[in-house]
Amino acid sequence: MLIYSMSVSVDGFIADRTGGFGWTVPSEEQFRFHLAQTRELGVHLCGRKLYETMLPWETDPSFRDNELGAAFADVWCAIPKVVFSRTLESVQGNARLAEASVAEEAAAALDATDKDVAIGGAGLAAAAIKLGLVDELHMFRNPIVVGGGTPFLPPVTEVVQLNLVETRTFSSRVVYERYSRARESSD
Repeated sequence: MLIYSMSVSVDGFIADRTGGFGWTVPSEEQFRFHLAQTRELGVHLCGRKLYETMLPWETDPSFRDNELGAAFADVWCAIPKVVFSRTLESVQGNARLAEASVAEEAAAALDATDKDVAIGGAGLAAAAIKLGLVDELHMFRNPIVVGGGTPFLPPVTEVVQLNLVETRTFSSRVVYERYSRARESSD
């Protein structure tokens, strides 16, 4: 299953107009939930910005300063990552640069593991959504309206039907929403 998961504002943005996303810092409760979800991943397909944002978990020892940080760093480091970039010439950690199209890399990732595959970065996820590749959307809706910025979802040309599979409200008032793509039956 290919999963797109991000923190979003109530008005649907993953970053504000200045590119800021400090309002998405998870509470300890939510961080533990993220850790559990990350443990379930076999591969992560990353856009350049997401890769660079997450790279310190593999390279900066200060991210291991507490038990929870160390546990997340261990899990994150173990996940193979495929990085989509037009500008990077090399990557660090447990990552490689994508060599094929989004569709081909997603298919290869899904074939390489019996676990779920995550895709992240707004542009990369938008391409996968437009191709109909994303099976689930996981939104961590933060109680804030930012009024513009980087949208969680791209504009689409056809309606995408979803099924609400799960919700959870954290003590921080962040609401987790898990949607699966409704597939047409072949009856």
